[in-house]
Amino acid sequence: MTSIYSRRALFGSAIAALLVGGLVSGALVLANMAETEPTGGIGGPFELTSHRGEAVSDRSLRGRPYLAFFGFTHCPDICPTTLFELTDLMKELGPQADAFNALLISVDPERDTQNLLSLYMEAFDPRIIAVRGTRKQTDQALSAFRATAKRVDTEGGSYTMDHTAGIFLMDADGRFQGMLDMHEPRETRLKKLRNLAEVRIPMMPDGYSDAKPDRHSNLMPDTVPI
Repeated sequence: MTSIYSRRALFGSAIAALLVGGLVSGALVLANMAETEPTGGIGGPFELTSHRGEAVSDRSLRGRPYLAFFGFTHCPDICPTTLFELTDLMKELGPQADAFNALLISVDPERDTQNLLSLYMEAFDPRIIAVRGTRKQTDQALSAFRATAKRVDTEGGSYTMDHTAGIFLMDADGRFQGMLDMHEPRETRLKKLRNLAEVRIPMMPDGYSDAKPDRHSNLMPDTVPI
């Protein structure tokens, strides 16, 4: 059986053939929040398209809990590492992971075409769906989750993206439940995902959560003990 680390090595070789030299060099993706703290709650309308060509929106996701992670295919480290670790967690959960949806939301729609996303996602759990949109739709999704993404130019005329890291946990009614931090102990992460899989009834009052991001990290305070 191929280990997750072997898959990571194979994946790196495959993607390297597609990317122009220098695209994955430069600054690492940072988990920085905006200088000005956003207002409003986490969760809201967005409309995107999956790497399989299916429409995905906040409305279509209603009825099942889901998790969402912002990233991009040219991400040199944090994004693929997070996705491989999530793949490993979902594998351990087995059929229980079928109870929630999992999204990678691209912050780089200019380069992340549907075809490239389709190839990129072959390395991860097939239950994880990559979604993209126009720049306007991408900005709307970022706003819905109170996340940020900023283009940073690198040498050779290329660029990388500094963006909010961490995995958003949303209940079946699209309400924010907390964050999954890949630096947490493995058992803590598994417990959060098991709890997410069991969320069927909204656990908060009417309206989206009013929790605010921690400006100094990628974590947001949990509003419920998920």
